[in-house]
Formats: sequence, C-alpha cells, structure tokens
Amino acid sequence: MKQINVSTGKPYPVKIGHGLLSGCGAEMQGIGLYGKALIVTDDNVAPFYLKKAEESLKQSGFAVFSRTLPHGEGSKNFDELVKLINFAAECGFSRSDTFVALGGGVIGDLCGFAAAVYMRGVHFVQLPTTLLAAVDSSVGGKTAVDLAAGKNLAGAFYQPALVVCDLDTFATLPQAEYANGMAEVIKYGFIRDKELLSLLQRPFEEEEVVARCVQSKAEIVANDEFDRGERMLLNFGHTVGHAIEARSGFTLPHGQAVAIGMVIVTQACVKNGLCPPETLDVMHKLLERYGLPTAAAYPMSELFDLMVNDKKSSGDAITFVLPRETGRCELKKLTRAEWTALLS
Repeated sequence: MKQINVSTGKPYPVKIGHGLLSGCGAEMQGIGLYGKALIVTDDNVAPFYLKKAEESLKQSGFAVFSRTLPHGEGSKNFDELVKLINFAAECGFSRSDTFVALGGGVIGDLCGFAAAVYMRGVHFVQLPTTLLAAVDSSVGGKTAVDLAAGKNLAGAFYQPALVVCDLDTFATLPQAEYANGMAEVIKYGFIRDKELLSLLQRPFEEEEVVARCVQSKAEIVANDEFDRGERMLLNFGHTVGHAIEARSGFTLPHGQAVAIGMVIVTQACVKNGLCPPETLDVMHKLLERYGLPTAAAYPMSELFDLMVNDKKSSGDAITFVLPRETGRCELKKLTRAEWTALLS
C-alpha cells in the first residue's frame, strides 16, 4: 500500500493499494470519524461493492445508511442533490456524521457537494472505484453538479477527510471505462511527468501509476487549492472536452472527450509553432494504445459557444492549457477572438 498526504487547508491521506475496501471502516475510525455514515453509490457499483463497504463500516461501529442512484452523468443534478440531502435529514444526520462516496467521478462530485452544503458541511470520505476517480476526481476537493448551461457549473471546493483507493475495484470496470481513466493518466504525463509517458508505453503496475498521478495532483493542489493559478494545468484538454461532452448531450464519456480535447489543442499548438510535432505524435500513439479517440465528431464552430460557459472563463477571456513540449504545458489567457483563431 502507498499513502500520499494532501497538504491543503484541511490535510488528508490518500491510501492506494489492493484489498483496502474491506478495511475502510477501520481507516475512517482511525482518523476520528464515528456515528452515522451515508454511503452514496450507483446501480453499477452497488452489486459489486456496497455490501463490502457496509459491512466494514458496521464492524467499526458506524450506523450505516445507503442510497443508490442511477449510473451516469444524468444523476449529477440539483434534483438528485436535493433528494440526497433530504434523505440525510430524514435519517437524522448531524454535522458529526459522514457522507461516503462509493463509485466514480459522478458519485464523488454529487456526494461531495451534498456533504459541503448539508448543515454547512459534514465529514466526507471518497472510496473511488474507477481509475478516473482514483487518479483525478477523488483528490483535490472539487465537487459539483451540472446545469443545463454546462458541466460542473454549480459546486464547491470541499476536501475529503480521507480517500481510500482499492485497486481491486478496477477489475470489474468495462474496458471503455478503464480507458476513460487512462485519458486522465496520460494528461498528467503531458502537463508535468514525461517519465510517466515512458512508463505507459509498456505494461505497468497500477499502484505505481495511480500513486504518481495522485502525487502530482497533491503537489499542484497544495500550491493552489482554489484553482486560481497552477491548478488550472489539470484542465488540459478539458475546456474543449467539456464542450464536446455538452454537444453530445453527455452521451460521450468524460475521458473520451478529454482525450479529443487534448488532441485538438495540441494540433493547434503544433500548427501555430507553439510546440514540436513529436508532442502530437506521442499523444496519438498513447491514446490509441489505450483505446481512446483522437478526433471529434463535431466541427469546432459548433463548440465555440459552449466553451464560453467554461469555468476558466473571465469576461471575454479563457485560460487555456497549451502544450509546449512533451511533459510541459503552460497557462495562457486568450480572448475569444484569439482562441477562436487558434482552434479554427
């Protein structure tokens, strides 16, 4: 098992290894949590892991409640948020109790936002069961729900008290869902870890790769917890990717959209002489190796208006993450005229 400590305003450990889910109750008890625990999961994850999580929490003295939502981005909305916090109120949850996210990014985002707003904040624990959630969304404290105008437009920064990543849960992921997580892994390599990109070109140990990604995110988040500077590097490919997700009616998975977004931005940078062509070559080879798409089904002209609602926008400008070479990206604030010209 590896442990990585995230040094935000409210520090917390991220534990990564095999067989950890059966001990999640003891891990929570070990950091001083007690009382009631509400496990939030979805109908894909529940048949595999809900009982194991419930039993672990009960053995550690928690009074356990659970709520299972339909899987997918469609559950990440205000209706489900209100239902969730009403359920917690009906079960008598207090500020000393804990919300537990058992699942992927959708469950983590929704459960975390509910924890942030219920009684102005209750304890929150992440039990990620997807590669994408393990390397990215479970760490850093971004929580949110979607609005009709765009993805993650209502949310809060709310750090978990603990993240427990049981790598055994990846065994039940469909190949396409595992590939979604690989898009975020590849992202870390391009923004700051060239050695990781080399590692991904051959069979690898999941514990090592997940730990490298979490360590990168922990360092970035410690320097910029509230996404005002360096943390924006983590959005490489996301500005275009979120627009592609919205254009697809959220039928295209997040990882696939981010993969396409990274390619589009890198193509634009190569075309404009901002980064060498080999950067794009490496990206294409890795994305294709892990079954990820490299081209959008929509013309850029259909995505521009959707990009205006990006959370990284400020007035007429958006902060873009631009690759400069393999393993290094930089932030650049561009006006609409500038980014339209760059990406056209």
